[in-house]
Amino acid sequence: MVASNELDPDYIVETARMLFELAIELKEKKDIRIEFINMGGGIGIPYKPEENEMDLYYVSDEIKKIYNKMIVPAGLAPLKIVFECGRMITGPFGYLVSTIRQVAEKYKLYAGLDSCMTNLMRPALYGAYHHITIPGKENLPIDSTYDVAGSLCENNDKFAIDRKLPVLEKGDLVVIHDTGAHGHAMGFNYNGKLKSAEILLKEDGSTTMIRRAETIDDYFATLNNLD
Repeated sequence: MVASNELDPDYIVETARMLFELAIELKEKKDIRIEFINMGGGIGIPYKPEENEMDLYYVSDEIKKIYNKMIVPAGLAPLKIVFECGRMITGPFGYLVSTIRQVAEKYKLYAGLDSCMTNLMRPALYGAYHHITIPGKENLPIDSTYDVAGSLCENNDKFAIDRKLPVLEKGDLVVIHDTGAHGHAMGFNYNGKLKSAEILLKEDGSTTMIRRAETIDDYFATLNNLD
């Protein structure tokens, strides 16, 4: 992986050019013929509303140009080019839906959720941004600042710090966006926290549970009998 969450298409194109150069060098100096080039992962998604998604058509066209300019004359065609695009494929299509259990004001405003970093670790792990919306309050002024905190006994269990949101109240639903790649897949059971269910939203608007919520029996299922 040569990049992480990269949104600049020219970065990907330049990576292809460098790998093409290496493939040609191996052929010329060592008579090694490369069967495929793995561009790795790293293609990002627009976590923030003002960001633009990667222009894959541009990437494809530009890589094809340098392929025809470099690989074909070098006698390396056909050369397969593969990507590992897990985040781009799954990331935008998952949401963590939570409920506010408490709103507290100390030296700042806190909104405490019924979910925690068991359900989404990225913000706590490395301060990653995930957009947050409040269903039913889309048209209200976004003029309040909150730390959106999880229910785990860890001071870094926060989904957002100093995030501008509409006025929040106990019972409000909170939708945390773009969790499809690093939500359930990075989950854990620290402090006895159990993973939530997963619901599939279909094109016709109906829903199906595709993974049930964990139970306390699941939590102890792998524990050997100590009798």
